[in-house]
Formats: sequence, C-alpha cells, structure tokens
Amino acid sequence: MQTAADAGDAATLLAAVPAGRRVALVDPRFVGHVHALRLGLTDPRFAAATVPGALTAQPEARGALLRALRRTTAAVGVGAPVVAPDTDPAPDDRTVPGRIAVALEAEGTAVKRPELGSLTATVPTDAGARATAESARDEVDDEAVRLRSAVKAHDGFFTTFAISPYSRYIARWCARRGLTPNQVTTASLITALVAAGAAATGTRGGYVAAGILLLVSFVLDCTDGQLARYSLQYSTMGAWLDATFDRAKEYAYYAGLAIGAVRGGDDVWVLALGAMVLQACRHVVDFSFNEANHDAVANTSPTAALSDKLDSVGWTVWARRMIVLPIGERWAMIAVLTALTTPRIVFYALLIGCALAACYTTAGRLLRSLTRRASRTDRAAQALADLADSGPLAQGVAAVAPGLRGAFTAPAVALLGTLVMIGGALFLPYGSLLTVAAAAVYVVLSGLAVARPLKGALDWLVPPFFRAAEYVTILVLAARSDAPHAVPAAFGLISAVAYHHYDTVYRIRGGTGAPPQWLVRTIGGHEGRTALVAVLAAVLTHAAGFTTALTALAVAVALVVLVESIRFWVSSSAPAVHDEGELA
Repeated sequence: MQTAADAGDAATLLAAVPAGRRVALVDPRFVGHVHALRLGLTDPRFAAATVPGALTAQPEARGALLRALRRTTAAVGVGAPVVAPDTDPAPDDRTVPGRIAVALEAEGTAVKRPELGSLTATVPTDAGARATAESARDEVDDEAVRLRSAVKAHDGFFTTFAISPYSRYIARWCARRGLTPNQVTTASLITALVAAGAAATGTRGGYVAAGILLLVSFVLDCTDGQLARYSLQYSTMGAWLDATFDRAKEYAYYAGLAIGAVRGGDDVWVLALGAMVLQACRHVVDFSFNEANHDAVANTSPTAALSDKLDSVGWTVWARRMIVLPIGERWAMIAVLTALTTPRIVFYALLIGCALAACYTTAGRLLRSLTRRASRTDRAAQALADLADSGPLAQGVAAVAPGLRGAFTAPAVALLGTLVMIGGALFLPYGSLLTVAAAAVYVVLSGLAVARPLKGALDWLVPPFFRAAEYVTILVLAARSDAPHAVPAAFGLISAVAYHHYDTVYRIRGGTGAPPQWLVRTIGGHEGRTALVAVLAAVLTHAAGFTTALTALAVAVALVVLVESIRFWVSSSAPAVHDEGELA
C-alpha cells in the first residue's frame, strides 16, 4: 500500500504497478466497515468495482482506470484538492475514486456498486460528518453482517432453519483455516458418492449410513457457497463445480439406491430413471421460463402481482417454497426415507413429490405467460433456441420449411411431436419400424417448431417438450427391451445428455452463450439422439446388443461433452457465477 499526495501522484504510482495485478484507490479519509471495503475491492467477478471513497480495477480494466485518472487530473489540476465542491449533484462522486468511477462508466467500462445494506462506507468532509459516520460504523457488528450475508436470501425452509444457522459458522471456520470453496465442494461430492456406495450395499445398516452421509453432504453443499460469499472467493472453476456437482451427487445416489434394491431382490431401475427424468424436466421448465422472461419488456401480469402480494404474508412464502420441493427438502426426504424405508418407497415419494411440484410451478408459469403482455427480446429467443438443443436434422428441416405462424404454434407443434414420439415408444410393437417412422415424424415436427424465432407467449415450453420427448423415449424403449441391463445403460445415457443440457443452461446464465454448434452437431441434437435410439431398438430387438449400443452412445456423448465443458470452464472466458447471499 502506498500513499499518493494528489491525483497526479496517484496516476504515477498506479502506472508503476505490474500490469497483471489488481489495483485500488482508497481515499485516506474513508470511514466505514472493513467488510464494506472487502465487498468493494476484493470481489474477483468484476473488472471494476466501487464503494463510496474506494475503487478497484482488475488487470483488464487497468488501462481504462489510468486514462480516467489522467483525465480527472487534467480537469482538476495536479495538486488540486481531492474533494469536489459541495454543489456537485452526487456526494459519492466528489472524491477522486468516485469521479474516476463515473469516468470509467462514461467510457463504457462497467463498474460494480455492491449493495452495502447496513454497512457504512463514506468519506466525511468535516469533523461533524466524521463523528456521525464513526458512530454509525460502531453501531453495526461487521462480522455479524458478514456472516448473515454469507447465507442466500431465498433458500428453502429446511436449509434456512435446519442447516444455515450452523453451516455459516462452518464456513467461517473453513475461511480462517485457508480452505477454499472448491475443496469444500469436492468434499461434498466425495461424501455423496460414499453415501451412494453405502446405499448400494442393500443392507439396513448401509441405508442408515447413506441417509446420514447424504445430509452431511448437503451441509457441505451449503457451506461451500457460504464460504465463497463470506470470503469472496469466486472462481470460474467454482462456478462449474457448484453447477454440476449437485446433479452428479443426486443422480449417483439414485443409482446407488437402485443397485442396493437389486441386491435385495427388487429391481427399481425404471423408477430411479423416472425420478431423474422428472427432476431434469422440472429444471428445464424453470430455466426456459426464466430465460424467456428475465429481460422481457412490459413484463407484468395479474398472476405475478398476486404472487408478490402473497410474498408479503410470511407463512405463504415458506409454504410456497416447500411446495416446489427444493434441494434441501428433497434431500432431507430422501435421506430420512432411505434410512427408515426401502428404495422403492424413496422413489415413489420422489415421483409423487416432484410431480406435484412440477404441476404447481408449471401451472403458475402458464398463468403468468397467458396474462402478461410482454415483448420477448432477440436475446431471449436465442436463449430458447439454444435450450432447444436442435441438431442438424431439425435445423435442416427448419432451413427448408416455412415458418409456422401463430402465437401458440411452436409449442403446439413441439407438443404434437412429443406425443407422437412417446406414444410410438409406448404403444407400438417393440422393435417395430413404425417406431422409427414416429421418430421421423418427430424430427420433422421438431424442425417446424423452431423454424421461426421463439418469441411467443408460450414458446418457453418448446425446450421442456423436447427434453421430455428424448428422455422419456429412451426410458420407455429401454424398459420395454428384453436386453439385460438396458435400463441402467439408459440411465447412463440420459445422465450424459442431461449434463450437456445443464452445462448449456449455466453457460447462458453466465452471459457467454450456449456451447459451440460443432458440439451440438457432433452429439446429434435432441432429435438425432432420439431417432438413433429408436433405430437401435428396431435393429437390435431382443438382443444384448441394445444395452451395448446404449452404453457406447452414453460413453461417446459423455466424453465429447465433458472434454468441451472442462475446456470451457477452466478457460479465462468462463464466468464466475455464484448465487448471491442476503444483502448486508
């Protein structure tokens, strides 16, 4: 840390700092909490950030910072006072850091201004103002605010009241011992895999141990995010691990339960795969709806207004959060039922609970979509097209087919294709070429559904329909096959494909766009994979070759998707995206 005599001296000192380092400017008269400075100066997610009296710039924003500082120096003069006249309209912009933040934004550099809540951060201009600021600072416990803000603001009931009251202290313990969120995330994954292994033993002792370990894994899962928020240790690798490990843990646990049930003489692989499919389809409904509407113009509806009104009544908030069966409630239910009952009962409870939650959330989204008068943006339409995961076959149909007009045409066509494909897999003779014909119809209808930009009121339903068509078709054909172990092989295939779809979601959320088109073409798109599985079921009827083919397809998809995903998430272009905690 170095002290600059004036703005000109600050520019000289900053220019001498090696180019690869973060730099910060802090007014020497700053009064406030340490955590306010921490929020403003140490968050790695933003190229530039500021709080009143302080400004930081990452290496990529260093050039813009120096230019802004030199312009400020030229405007006020070298050696001029660092406080602007009281006639300035924005008090926070009277200091040199405040002026430079405004200049950076005028040049086009985004400057993050974190919410401070009850924290104090100010630059007093006289003794009275300093005394007032110091009094406000001393009245608020900096550490208590830091601990509180480490917890997500909108967690579920179980997480909020059964986990977070003590997991935040585990996060602080980890921070003081130099542990990173990625290490805690990895520990959570390992614990969940051990839980899956315990469940796979098929013994009562194994089930009890599995339930306990699953809850421990969830505590660690909460702790890693709280540690990231507590210590501001955000990273691209952490974003990737956090986004993918939850699904890996849950699906691995499903597989462990299914293996344990088979050892006990009860084959529940179809139920396990059904639970995974239902959960994945629920998620894509949420993702698709949010992407379609997060930047919509005139995005209001009576249903949304009613929802906001209900949020003002305390008990309804928790009831609604529990109805959707979030990860905390879901894992608690799984853990308790694993320890006390059988895998079959666990999966029945999961299917019933997730189905009710899916009906509740989807009905609410449908009502909002039908009652709001919103204009979807080009970005939203592109996000839906990326979530649709259309491969070369559907894209080829879309290129030569005229765009179907009508407000609800795209979801209607996608639903028709889904019903044709699933109906064919369910009701046509297994192994019949008619199933292949149904797949061909599905390919054509999939292309027609995406032939026009997805800007209609219900066009966010198109990706969920495609996910249901692909996942359920694979499940049904594997379940109807006489090939041994076909359903476990289908479990592996859907797991690999679902990873690709979750990876697509988190890339879009981070603002970097979907995976490259070459990847989508290589793995065939949803319609290509669905058609291929239909062909394999027809060609390899009643043969163990169907299991081998599904396994080979699963391995091929997993390898291509994982290699590209890992390459992206460890690259410098990947976003460091984490859920925020409660405002301080």
